Amino acid sequence: MKVVERYILRRTLEVFVAALFWTLAIVWTTQVLARIDLVTDSGQSALTFFEIATLILPSIIPIIIPFALIIAVAQTLSVMNTDSELVVISAAGASRMMIVRPIILLALMASVFSFAVDNGVDPYARERGRQLVAAARADLLSLVIQEGTFRKVDEGLFVQVGERLPDGQLGSIFVADSREEGIDLVYYAKKGAVVESEDKSLLVMADGVVHRKTPAGEVSVIRFTSYAFDLSAFSSSSGNITMFPKDRTIAYLLDPDPNDPVFQQKPQSFRAELHRRFTEWLYPLVFALIALAVAGDARSHREAQINPLITSITIALFVRWLGFFATNQAQSSAAFTPFAYAVPLVASAVAIWFIQSNRTMEVPVAWTDQGLALSRRVNEGMARFWTRLFGRRAASGGGV
Repeated sequence: MKVVERYILRRTLEVFVAALFWTLAIVWTTQVLARIDLVTDSGQSALTFFEIATLILPSIIPIIIPFALIIAVAQTLSVMNTDSELVVISAAGASRMMIVRPIILLALMASVFSFAVDNGVDPYARERGRQLVAAARADLLSLVIQEGTFRKVDEGLFVQVGERLPDGQLGSIFVADSREEGIDLVYYAKKGAVVESEDKSLLVMADGVVHRKTPAGEVSVIRFTSYAFDLSAFSSSSGNITMFPKDRTIAYLLDPDPNDPVFQQKPQSFRAELHRRFTEWLYPLVFALIALAVAGDARSHREAQINPLITSITIALFVRWLGFFATNQAQSSAAFTPFAYAVPLVASAVAIWFIQSNRTMEVPVAWTDQGLALSRRVNEGMARFWTRLFGRRAASGGGV
């Protein structure tokens, strides 16, 4: 590799790592905040929360890598053009391949890394994440021993414990059960405890009353000395782990278990996920080609043009949207499967044509001028509207 190629590769790699880090941090934060209620509601430790948060990373890395790469390539080449480095390289008689080769090398490494994460790490991370989620939801003891908290154990089932007594029992227990349609049950007890009996989780309450309201509006109150409230149904259902196609390895997707209930209900979703795995890793290479077609050639600063970074990202977003649309539709119809492969291949072919023909892929200037003119007219119209509106209000206020 020549000195200029190493220079371009080093600069692009530095920007790529920085863009990947910050983009990943932003997306990861939003994903973690969306799941924080799961951990806080089940009373899990901070260690469990951070483990679940870490397991989210492999699922978002393959999505972020192509965009981080196109930002790095477009930004690096744009800065090099601004500093006249691309002009010097071209004037020295170097071919455009001197710029293309290091970018393609970096894109290939990013594609291989994306494939490894998506198929070698993400399925196992998803499985472990589902196990932690199931364990958090099934941990009834941590749900009910939180003093002074009102916990949602299941849909229509709420438990509140006033205090935890020195002997390990629970005091001032309140349970609201409306899981059966039309019947509301409310339990009050002075003491109680969560016990395990014959693989069942029981909330044993002592010295309390139960209020029962029927659909007709009749309310009956029953006092009890001891009452065992069965929570095992919730515990068993939460302990089961349902594995979806995205949670499976490629080996399983190639030969799924015929008895898998998810496969029996939606067999096409397994095929669609398999084709997604075979096409997802191509997008770093596709986006790199788009950035090269947009910003890989020297151009004059006097040309009327949109910033290459904006143009590259706009085209990449459109291509990625087409890819998502094709893979999502393939889950319900096998006719869309060829489109999942056609989107990256056609986009690559178009970008390669622009590169080979020494053309610049960009939004036509006429479209930009029309968009700016339309925006200017809208702003002027809004300004006139607000001027008339406030003028009328001022005239009305003066009359009063």
